[in-house]
Amino acid sequence: MSSAIEAALQSVLQRPTEPVMLDNPIDMGQLPTPALVLDRATMSSNIRAMSEHLGAHGKGFRPHANTHKCPEIARQQMAAGAVGICTAKVSEAAVMVRAGIDRVLVTSPVSTPAKARVVNHILSPDITLLLAVDSSAGLAALAAAIDDDKRIGIVLDLDVSMGRTGLREDELFLRLLDQIEADPRFYFAGVQHYAGHIMHIPEFEKRREKSLKSWQRLADKFELLAARGVTPSIVTGGGTGTYDIDTTIEQLTDIQVGSYIFMDEEYRQVQGAGSDRFQGFELALTVACTAISQPQAATITVDGGYKAFASDSVNPVCDALPDVQFRFAGDEHGVLILPQVEGAGQNEAPPVQLGQVLEFAVPHCDPTVNLHDQYWIRETDGMVHSIWPISARGCSW
Repeated sequence: MSSAIEAALQSVLQRPTEPVMLDNPIDMGQLPTPALVLDRATMSSNIRAMSEHLGAHGKGFRPHANTHKCPEIARQQMAAGAVGICTAKVSEAAVMVRAGIDRVLVTSPVSTPAKARVVNHILSPDITLLLAVDSSAGLAALAAAIDDDKRIGIVLDLDVSMGRTGLREDELFLRLLDQIEADPRFYFAGVQHYAGHIMHIPEFEKRREKSLKSWQRLADKFELLAARGVTPSIVTGGGTGTYDIDTTIEQLTDIQVGSYIFMDEEYRQVQGAGSDRFQGFELALTVACTAISQPQAATITVDGGYKAFASDSVNPVCDALPDVQFRFAGDEHGVLILPQVEGAGQNEAPPVQLGQVLEFAVPHCDPTVNLHDQYWIRETDGMVHSIWPISARGCSW
């Protein structure tokens, strides 16, 4: 392993992974804002709802840890019946394995010798490590790195429409199967199909139609497997946006749900089945910000900007103040546009006061989490009792 990748790996493996209890619970007004707040009861309810829904349809759930990047949350998902945990990158997998998560699927293909050696480093007889592969180069990199006494499950990544990762050609599919079967260090674990471009289609029926069609386009791959007498033990994919759609796919064994655990404004703005809003899960994750300045009567500034919220589409939303609009005002600040009430007197109190702490639904939960070092965990009494480290923050390799 090169010195650079070794240094990066050791840095990751030294991070704390266990919750820290506060000596004295604190209320929201005492938080060092901007602060990432997680309502534990709501999160637990979301985990339970997903487990029960998919279980009722005979499907497993394989939640994506790149949403939360937190071993404690992964432990709770596993305790609720998850068949395993997904990570996007090998560095995230290293964090999860070190923290005791023993069933991990790395969903992004590895193609370099350095990352293949990281995979070899975290492999052990005590864990089930699966890796998505979509090229001969990727499989060759693994073959050059994996020790003879180790074994790794290969999940062939299939693409039919997204054009991000995954293979399409039948010839390559069969060649990779042959190479997997010929190497005792590998075993064919199954296939993966993820259509991320479908997850946020606003109209439910359109989202449903496109997702089912994307699965139908994989029919030729299942036929190739059947011709070889192979039934994949894992057919994994989908996500939060299609959790109540893809359960009709017969071959599908489990769904790679991620954002359901927290919810965010991007998901809340798409339709659910028979509803204008996404259904089944409640908002568990917010960013708490403090009102710090009011240079003009019609606006007030909070201490959270692009460094507190990641946004690639919509703005943060404060549910407690539905008439107040958030606008980004740079890296460190956001500006709240206050409602103008006709006939209001000069002495009437504005809806937001300086020093007030407000909570905002985040635009996109995954990259927002990656901006913070810890979750401030709120319990049912409304107080923050503990801190959970975001141990895989910045693990993008």
